[in-house]
Amino acid sequence: MTQPITQTPICQTIVHDHHPDDTVTLTYDDRFLRRKVLTSDSGTQFTVDLEQTTSLNNGDAFVLPDGRKIGVRPAPEALLEITGQDLVRLAWHIGNRHMPCQVEPTRLLIQRDHVIRDMLGKLGATLREVDEPFTPEGGAYGHGRTHSHAH
Repeated sequence: MTQPITQTPICQTIVHDHHPDDTVTLTYDDRFLRRKVLTSDSGTQFTVDLEQTTSLNNGDAFVLPDGRKIGVRPAPEALLEITGQDLVRLAWHIGNRHMPCQVEPTRLLIQRDHVIRDMLGKLGATLREVDEPFTPEGGAYGHGRTHSHAH
């Protein structure tokens, strides 16, 4: 006897919600999507099918057809913490290389990259490998993604 084919619920709506019914933990790269099957942290599988590729942030939530909301949480990932006497200058060099960067008052965070690490070390930065959620700055108008020249 064959088993019936079950389809995952299809989500086409995103809202902002700080009290979702469930969560899905995604890396920075995985939070940039249009169509993908995801599994929530409690095991609910659902299909995301958005009109356009979207950059998701902490606090965004997928709305399932039954009304449940699955919130987006940034996953810990391998990052490079940057501190130093002149964070503004270091941030400029990172931005000049189109690297996504999380800007905080006393430090910067970027995805680990040995070439950028070497450059920042030569510029006098103090560098430390960390594993943390990554939520870099958006584009010039507060949203979007920074892309390499290969996009």
